[in-house]
Amino acid sequence: MTVEMEQVIKRYDQFCLNISLKAVPGQITGLVGQNGAGKSTAFKSILGLTNIDEGSISVFDKPHTSLTPKDKQDISVVLSDSGFSGYLTTNSIVSIMAAMYPDFDKKGFLDRCERFSLPLKKKIKDFSTGMRAKLKLSLALSHPSKLMILDEPTAGLDVIARDELLTLLREYMEEDEERSILISSHISSDLEGLCDDIYFIHDGQIVLHEDTDVLLDSYASLKVDEKQFEKLDKQYIISAVRESFGYLLLTDQKQFYLENYPDIVVQKGSIDDIILLKVKGEPV
Repeated sequence: MTVEMEQVIKRYDQFCLNISLKAVPGQITGLVGQNGAGKSTAFKSILGLTNIDEGSISVFDKPHTSLTPKDKQDISVVLSDSGFSGYLTTNSIVSIMAAMYPDFDKKGFLDRCERFSLPLKKKIKDFSTGMRAKLKLSLALSHPSKLMILDEPTAGLDVIARDELLTLLREYMEEDEERSILISSHISSDLEGLCDDIYFIHDGQIVLHEDTDVLLDSYASLKVDEKQFEKLDKQYIISAVRESFGYLLLTDQKQFYLENYPDIVVQKGSIDDIILLKVKGEPV
């Protein structure tokens, strides 16, 4: 197991993280939720940047507090609220990274800077939000690692830049089948075509975990009026939201309702739809 969080609790005055999740070799695992849902807290807990109150975290099958300097060399990290001083240039960062990581891939980093049109002599404080995001990812990709932890790496990027970034991540995984990526985003569409499995986090808790293929193939929303709702077999209904027309329902057995209820509206759910119905809905 690359990462495992078991019943991890971190308490703040107005917020409590209570989470369990796993990231396994060869897979990309997504953590999806609104800003403030607890994604950054979860990642900082894994990295030991914040102390947890209860539970356990292991990285590379070791307690996360027992990682050696060599273990830490095998982790690449992009956090949404961290980075180099704005007064450094890209060229300055090359020297710093080469000193920190003996296997820093200078040529690969400079090639990615060229690919992303990142200036080498311009101060980072003068970069756009998108340029900073590209710089942080380029750095994370510039030394061999077994685990990459990415907190909101697509924030501030336009559609084309996000696609370029996701392509880089796919290339990273193709280079070594034992690598893992743990990535968070509030833009769920970014993760639909990237992640093998997705955890949904809301108010510090995991409200749903599923393989991405299952989410996209088996989950759906059902639109039913009052009479249809009364007659409906509800054994596969996860949650329900009352609407003006009747009910909007979430199911993980789309095919069952397509085959047995031809008169109701069955809509293939996007990840956003699933999150909304899971969070807003009530058990039936």
